[in-house]
Amino acid sequence: MSVPGIRDEILKAQAYVAGKTIEEVKRDYGLTEVIKLGSNENPYAPFPAARQAMIDEIERINEYPDASFRDLRAMIGSRFGRDAASVAIGHGAGGILETLAATFLRSGDEVILPTQSYGLYREISKVAGAVVREAALNEHYTIDPDAMREAITDRTKLIWLCNPNNPTGTIIDVAAYERLRDALPAHAWLVVDEAYAEFAAEDDLPATARDLDTHNVVIVRTFSKAYGLAGGRIGYALARPELITVIDTVSEPFNANRIGIAGARACLSDDREVIQSALARICASRTYLEDALARRGLTVTPTHTNFVFFESSVDADTLADLMLRNGVIVRSAAAWGYPKHTRVTIGTEDENETFLQTLDNALAQLAKE
Repeated sequence: MSVPGIRDEILKAQAYVAGKTIEEVKRDYGLTEVIKLGSNENPYAPFPAARQAMIDEIERINEYPDASFRDLRAMIGSRFGRDAASVAIGHGAGGILETLAATFLRSGDEVILPTQSYGLYREISKVAGAVVREAALNEHYTIDPDAMREAITDRTKLIWLCNPNNPTGTIIDVAAYERLRDALPAHAWLVVDEAYAEFAAEDDLPATARDLDTHNVVIVRTFSKAYGLAGGRIGYALARPELITVIDTVSEPFNANRIGIAGARACLSDDREVIQSALARICASRTYLEDALARRGLTVTPTHTNFVFFESSVDADTLADLMLRNGVIVRSAAAWGYPKHTRVTIGTEDENETFLQTLDNALAQLAKE
């Protein structure tokens, strides 16, 4: 059934498919207990000061937020040695990415993206009418900046780069990033999505913030992952001030909600120590989970995120569905072209043990079939 007047570009795009919610799974399978390890959320959030700040902010929900988001922009900028003029706020990282596509892309422009990465890059580029060029990950499930560099043409406008990468959890080689950065034509921009950067060692990542004034680089980050505000929908871009002005012009007015903003401010002030403690706990559980999966004979890709990407001998869709029916939500990587890989979020210690037990039972059952 067609809808009159819809642009052809829209018809070529696919809707984003989010992971299942706990409520959905309980309803669909008649379960009373479900753990969600499919959407890379922080299991220890919301954090105390953020929780209270958001509760307090409800009293002002009848008022529009400060359209300039002045305080939050200044707090974010100071973390990167920048001022507020270098920061744009948006409705989650996804909102920032959509704004960047709307800012730069028009029909016939080309974008370059990794084949196995965050799916939103592809769809928002197609909606804008851009031609999508893809570069496959290498044999280590890592984005290959050199392959992306070789795909650059005189029509390239944006290069989407997810580091650390989703769904594989890998990070790019710093020297290869620099070669890609230095190869950018004057009319092209490199968008570095660092949604999971807080889970990686800082020295393992390119110093992208140093490139903002000297190269066509935009950094995108979020409060959804490390800061545990996925439902607050706060993302941000870091770029040189003249581009931030353009981004703010393209963005919808009041494009972040008052409650999420209050939570984000608290995360960057009063909750800093408790967040660092939670990140250390997640990273310790990450090592434990990687080792536990490897001991089971599964192939684990070293990760720099809050999830683990592993390969089994069974069909990943079948495995994920069986675990779902037993109350554990994980993500099959089949949609990314990895039919035997699974992505599992690092949960609390108890959730991780429940996941491992459910995985053992599922693999044993599938081995009999």
